[in-house]
Amino acid sequence: MDFSLPIISLISILFFGVAILYSSVGHGGASGYLAVLSFFAVVPAAMSTTALILNLLVAGIALLSYSRARHLDLRLTWPFLIASVPAAFLGGLVHVAAHVYFIILAVVLLLASLRFLFEVGTRPEEQSFKSPSLVIAFLVGAVIGFVSGVVGVGGGIFLSPLILLAGWGDAKRTAATSAAFIFVNSIAGLGGRVSGGTFEVGTLIPFVAAAFAGGWLGSHLGAVRYSNQTIKRVLGLVLLIASVKLFISS
Repeated sequence: MDFSLPIISLISILFFGVAILYSSVGHGGASGYLAVLSFFAVVPAAMSTTALILNLLVAGIALLSYSRARHLDLRLTWPFLIASVPAAFLGGLVHVAAHVYFIILAVVLLLASLRFLFEVGTRPEEQSFKSPSLVIAFLVGAVIGFVSGVVGVGGGIFLSPLILLAGWGDAKRTAATSAAFIFVNSIAGLGGRVSGGTFEVGTLIPFVAAAFAGGWLGSHLGAVRYSNQTIKRVLGLVLLIASVKLFISS
């Protein structure tokens, strides 16, 4: 994954923006990074590995910010993690043909875009929440973890709306759980890629710097206030365009 300096600068700026937006709601931004890379000639292995590495960095920053703000509810979080880690590792071992990968990625980006365009409304803070049963949490964690490992995302983009819809947590507890889920699954997915021989990455230093700066800023803002709805609609539109492009090219 070797680009000219102008292209590296452009991608870095885009990654900085993606990291701000995603980390503000406890996400690592993998679907956003993949959407950006889909507009350039990047092979699937390099795309997914890069997305997971940046995901790990940004989700880690978000997890730290939300934990410091005391929004992390371990009773809600740990069952998802237990089931998702081995599933994400197995997903990272899976090698799929390029055209199949791009079709799967297009579906993931489409679902991610719908999540931002038609976001689940937050519930009142004073409402009581009930964590899911262990069976449900294990099943959800395993399914999302495996898909995340295959595609190269952390899975928070799927887990967070589910938690809100089911009434398992409020917006900030959901963001904290998503950050933890993304962090551990990114590690597991990268481990699977290393073991399966699909770990491939090129020029990462500028992207890491951009993601770190954006992740720090976005997670700091997100831990103390909700993110702007209009910005998330714009982000959803960008993901939708990337999804349509992938469907057409595949």
